[in-house]
Amino acid sequence: MIIRTKRLILRPWQESDLESFAQLNADPRVMEYFPSVLSRKESDDLARRIIAKFEEQKWGLWAASVPDVADFIGFIGLSIPSFETHFTPAVEVGWRLAFDQWGNGYATEGAKAALAYGYETLQLPEIVSFTAEQNMRSRRIMEKIGMQYDPKDDFDHPKLPEDHHLRRHVLYRLKAEQWQNQSHLD
Repeated sequence: MIIRTKRLILRPWQESDLESFAQLNADPRVMEYFPSVLSRKESDDLARRIIAKFEEQKWGLWAASVPDVADFIGFIGLSIPSFETHFTPAVEVGWRLAFDQWGNGYATEGAKAALAYGYETLQLPEIVSFTAEQNMRSRRIMEKIGMQYDPKDDFDHPKLPEDHHLRRHVLYRLKAEQWQNQSHLD
């Protein structure tokens, strides 16, 4: 399954992506709102879980390429959160891009394509996105792609210790009907 946008190709992962993925996962700027940077082994293990899930479901977190710029800039796509809280089970739209690719609108463009796939192909009734409360860059992307924020949905991430500075998370939602009403505006 390959998704093409104006500037991106969202595609299945390749073995050659693992080196670039490890580099972005080791970058403290990219991982600022995650508990820590990842070692090469942790990054490879994550990539293999993403690939296995993709093979199982036929959708997931696509490897993102920018033709004539970079073969791998990170991932953009859909996933099922691996924890339980008030909004799960759910499907999440998410992204993680190399720092040198930030500010080009790639996350927004790819996330819109992932939403379209989720609503048009998978027929999902709702897609969510969440991040640490402090992560204003990702929150702006969530707003740009039409997601709605309600402070009543804020939650403490169950995989982080109670005293962790990133534990408090915000949740954004987008129902299929809302997406349908907004999609003609693009």
